[in-house]
Amino acid sequence: DKLAVLQTLASTVKRDPTAAHYMFQDDPFLMPRNAANSRLFSLSKESGRNAAKYIIKQFPQYFDKTLAEPNVPCLMPETLTPRIEGVSEEALKERIHLRQVKDSVNLFDQLIQAGTPVSLETTNSLLDLLCFYGDGESTSEKEEEEKEDLEEPGVSEQKASKRRFQRGSQSSGPRWREDNNAERIFKIMPERNAHSYCTMIRGMVKHGAYAKAYDMYVDLLNERHKADVHTFNALITAVPHLKERFLERWELAKVFLNHMAQQEVQPNLLTFNALLKTLRRCGGVGRSMSLLVIKEMEALDIEPSLATYDHLLFIFYRGVGLCPSGIISEVLDDVETRSFTPQDPDDANFFATAMQACCDLKDIKLAYRLNKAMEKGDNWKFLDVDRLNAYWSKFFSLLCMMEQIDVVLKWYKEMSPSLFYPTPKNILDLLQALDAANHLEVIPSVWEDVKQLGFNRRPDLLEELLSLMSREQHPDEIQLAFAKCAEDIKAVHEQTGREQVPLEWTGSALGHVALLFARAGRTQDAWYVNMMERFQQINRIPTDQVMDEFLNCAKQTNCPDEAIKLVKLAASLGLPSSQRLKSRTEEEFELSEKQK
Repeated sequence: DKLAVLQTLASTVKRDPTAAHYMFQDDPFLMPRNAANSRLFSLSKESGRNAAKYIIKQFPQYFDKTLAEPNVPCLMPETLTPRIEGVSEEALKERIHLRQVKDSVNLFDQLIQAGTPVSLETTNSLLDLLCFYGDGESTSEKEEEEKEDLEEPGVSEQKASKRRFQRGSQSSGPRWREDNNAERIFKIMPERNAHSYCTMIRGMVKHGAYAKAYDMYVDLLNERHKADVHTFNALITAVPHLKERFLERWELAKVFLNHMAQQEVQPNLLTFNALLKTLRRCGGVGRSMSLLVIKEMEALDIEPSLATYDHLLFIFYRGVGLCPSGIISEVLDDVETRSFTPQDPDDANFFATAMQACCDLKDIKLAYRLNKAMEKGDNWKFLDVDRLNAYWSKFFSLLCMMEQIDVVLKWYKEMSPSLFYPTPKNILDLLQALDAANHLEVIPSVWEDVKQLGFNRRPDLLEELLSLMSREQHPDEIQLAFAKCAEDIKAVHEQTGREQVPLEWTGSALGHVALLFARAGRTQDAWYVNMMERFQQINRIPTDQVMDEFLNCAKQTNCPDEAIKLVKLAASLGLPSSQRLKSRTEEEFELSEKQK
């Protein structure tokens, strides 16, 4: 293995739990703060790569010198400009190879108009190209069109908006245009073989024309051709779009399977994955038949991939009634012993689906087993940035719900930010876990993380933090730390910068902040920085607890003036407790005649 030395060296280095993913620049300004930043930065990095490829494609004349020594051809830019001029089949083959959809169609039409016959093999290659791109343009040609739009803003405004509308409608409905180039070329072909029909069927399924694909399959049978395994796989995935009722879907899928047997087409892994994907949309029928599909795979000695298990877990663990943990446990028995390689595009969904099932079952032991399987071999590579964050976010929520607080904090320290960025829900789960374990002294460090993640303007998080900090009296050191958090939260509510609108105070938040200042002995902050007076200004009513705590604070610091202000505030707000506060002030403070 050429990578053996590098892999050995890599195995000696452990992950740094304080560092972000290695794909990001090691620079404070370019390090993501949260999941949204992480996604944006990773996409922008890929966008930069695409921009570099675009420049090389558009201006190949500036990249014709080979400066590398030694020259490594596979690392050099591809040659994407046609070299064969004129109208000939060889020129058509070259343009098909370079994936130039529009030029290939134009050249094919010129050959037909000139009466030059085009071989069946070349025509099938052109159909392959058209069906793959859905008769649209390949990426480079789309970029060319967008460039034209930018160069002619006045002329092409209407064209650009029309194209955007078309793209929007394509994403929701069928993207296979009526009588497109693929259909037109297919109709004028002098002879068609099985490959021609199979390509059309697969293209129609890929681009949403399911009914047309089925009709094309009927034509294929009428012409006495045989479909290949890939075509049957495509038709099986189209079944939910062809039939409405669950039983009818299963019956149609069985028809295709019987046809495979009659035509002696050997099913492969993707056939069974397509069948399970269809059974996901067959309700109770899917549950009863999916295990039979797995047994059939075993009988044919076909090893399941992660996508097979993903579909199986979706069938049994999504919906109203959760199945017992037996099926997921058996799945993990197999997954734990193997290191998987990608075989199906849906393989990447397995770990997130399985972790969701563990969360729904509230089974932490299964989650630990799944996590161990994910870290085995190269299985971790199935999780891209988005899936990685979703996976760890679910795992962390389950830890907060089921584990001891020391274990939760250990995982939290190891996971963030090197593996995932906590979501607001994760922070709420952590706060609830701290509350349940009576470890509220950790809240100030959680608040620092909240600020770092950019969640310090989320009202639900602020309310929960303030509620937990102000619920009980704590030792002086903790109360001072809480007051510092309250000061930060107050600053968020009163931001005067032009870039952000200040948050609106709620009565409870205002009361909690005043309470935290008062308990820390910061009466000047609680009163003179408008905390108590703000109640009157914004028409909010302080709770009796806030008023009593503030009076206690005034008593501890022996400030009768503060107590009198408090009684006046209660009277001006018309609080029922104003008379009681007045009596307490008269009893507990030495008042001068003027103050009385």
